[in-house]
Amino acid sequence: MAPKWTASWGLKVLLVLGLLAGAGWLWQSGWLSQIDLQWVQDRQAQFEAYYQAHRAYTLTLFFLFYSFAVAVSLPGAVWLTLLSGALFGLEVGLLIASFASTLGASLAFLLSRWLLRDWVQKRFKKRLKTLNQGLQRDGLFYLATLRLVPIFPFFVINLLMGLTQIPLRTFYWVSQLSMLPGTAVYVYAGLKLGEIQSASDFTDPRLLLAFALLGAFPWFAKWGLWRFAQHRLYQPYHKPKSFDFDLLAIGAGSGGLVSAYIAQVVGAKGAIVEQAKMGGDCLNTGCVPSKSLLQTAKLLRLNRQAAALGLEPAQFKVDFGSVMASVQRRIDAVAPHDSVERYRALGVEVYAGQAKVLDPWRVEVAGQVLTSRCLVIATGAKPRVPQIKGLKSIPFRTSETLWQLKELPQRLLVLGGGPIGCELAQAFASLGSKVTQIDRGGRLLKREDPAASALIQAALSLDGVEVRLNSEVTQFELRDGQPWALGTIKQDPFEFPFDLCLIALGRVPEGGGLGLQDLGVEVDRGALRPDAYQRTRFPNILVAGDVSGGYQFTHAASHQAWYAAVNGLFAPLKKFAVDNRVMPWCTFTDPEVARVGLNEAEATDQGIAFEVSHYDLADLDRAITDHATEGFVKVLTEPGKDVILGVTIVGAHAGEWIHEWVLAMKHRLGLKKILSCIHLYPTMAEASKYAAGEWKKNHQPERVLKILRRWFTWRRG
Repeated sequence: MAPKWTASWGLKVLLVLGLLAGAGWLWQSGWLSQIDLQWVQDRQAQFEAYYQAHRAYTLTLFFLFYSFAVAVSLPGAVWLTLLSGALFGLEVGLLIASFASTLGASLAFLLSRWLLRDWVQKRFKKRLKTLNQGLQRDGLFYLATLRLVPIFPFFVINLLMGLTQIPLRTFYWVSQLSMLPGTAVYVYAGLKLGEIQSASDFTDPRLLLAFALLGAFPWFAKWGLWRFAQHRLYQPYHKPKSFDFDLLAIGAGSGGLVSAYIAQVVGAKGAIVEQAKMGGDCLNTGCVPSKSLLQTAKLLRLNRQAAALGLEPAQFKVDFGSVMASVQRRIDAVAPHDSVERYRALGVEVYAGQAKVLDPWRVEVAGQVLTSRCLVIATGAKPRVPQIKGLKSIPFRTSETLWQLKELPQRLLVLGGGPIGCELAQAFASLGSKVTQIDRGGRLLKREDPAASALIQAALSLDGVEVRLNSEVTQFELRDGQPWALGTIKQDPFEFPFDLCLIALGRVPEGGGLGLQDLGVEVDRGALRPDAYQRTRFPNILVAGDVSGGYQFTHAASHQAWYAAVNGLFAPLKKFAVDNRVMPWCTFTDPEVARVGLNEAEATDQGIAFEVSHYDLADLDRAITDHATEGFVKVLTEPGKDVILGVTIVGAHAGEWIHEWVLAMKHRLGLKKILSCIHLYPTMAEASKYAAGEWKKNHQPERVLKILRRWFTWRRG
């Protein structure tokens, strides 16, 4: 949306053009480029005499010129600061440079605000909301940080601040004070540079000190700001003189277990607090039970394919109670890996109970107060339960409570078309339930490649799942004890009976209820949004896993836990930014959908140019022998290059052979490297090599091949 043209805008444009013309003339005239250290030294005696005779006039002229140069963002403000020290000495030079630079910065600030602030704030209101809130909450320190350790050039800071809501008065005095130390260093350096008369002067200790100050000031300023920020942040709290632990993890899922394990590995003392079961969602209600159920369901699907392989299908009878008991046995078999006994044997203390964070170092558990140098919050997430009228009156389950079922529901309603909904819909359909799956979107697995979504929908339909897209349940009713779902499909009303509803509409982070909000830690709809080092507002309170509101995968939680543990244990000596650049995931339907990097829809939405190399599993020997030809490998690359942007695999065991692509993307190996590797025959992973071969076939060096064909023709005579 362009700004509406008015007389005011005409005046603004004329002013900008005038300033640009004046600044351009001044720069192009070459006059500024003539002013260097030699120029000053050649005229120093002459200038000194003129300065003594016309002191006020000279100071005023230099002050105005300095202010103007900063106001119109001319290059060379640093040089002018050095020049003020060389011409006027330390005291007067510092006074002139300090006030002139702040005045010029304020004029640039006002000019930017008058010209564009209203339009920018209106046009980019949502994008600037966070910046405005940050400036309102912590604007003084933020601006002072930019001034003392400039991430951007000063003229950029002046212009950007003019576009925000920060008051001019605040901008002026913060700039005046925070630029003073740096200005003093540059003025002193200019003074010493102006005193150079011969080569021997370069060894003057005072000159060497000036150079040292110029180089060291940003580091000292950064360290000083960090110390000040830490002091201000932790000042309201009393830090213990000694600690019970080096690291205390709240939550015994993947994030908490891995972080505590890492503490033990590096010789630190770790502890875990868990209010429910060790192992978290993955072991007890997520990955382990769901994949166990999927394996049982897969056996039934294979049995239905027996005739195609020349076998007589077996007559399986599903005893659902026995199936769920088998699932529980597999949970029990994995449980020792995450048990209290194992971690206590490793030297990690384990506490049962609800944790409450009292301050940055103290956690209360069951009336006992524990102290730790760093805390890792790994409380996970819970299923999202929607506010649908009548929901509480009908039987429903979530991915957490599903495993308590003893009888197979004859008619199962699944709300949600994401990974959990698709996996469990297919599993229950294979076990014998009549499954109806409803999703508001236009396709299942909306985060995946559209072709993958279509293939999975076809697979679910083949297994008996009735998929209703563009649909929504708006109400539940009990009619003579029978639950009914009422809603719309493409705006047309529908209603049907069912026996059990499975809600699979995603998961909500559980960062609330720990007392962190009382410490000023922001909790966004249950999520703790960490920085690039997995830290919260307090650097010693870190986050790992689903509670961070990002990737909700067990392997992502383990990945983040390493960074949280190391950054918490070794602060402030060393820190590592989390590398989420290459994060794979897999939906364990049959066939599986494995993915890393971008897919076509995401690349298009982000405006990223790409090429597609596609290989269909129907041509793969191993897929043919296994009667598993549904699927494909799709690779996105940069146009004309073999640089991998993303890979989607749909096929049997896709989650097992996506890792070759994860390794390639992690270490920036292109398709030529994939193609050059020997792949076992016959395997499903051979499809990766053939997909790379598709790229190579589409990028043949035609000119070279044309010459070679002629050469071979010539050789044959």
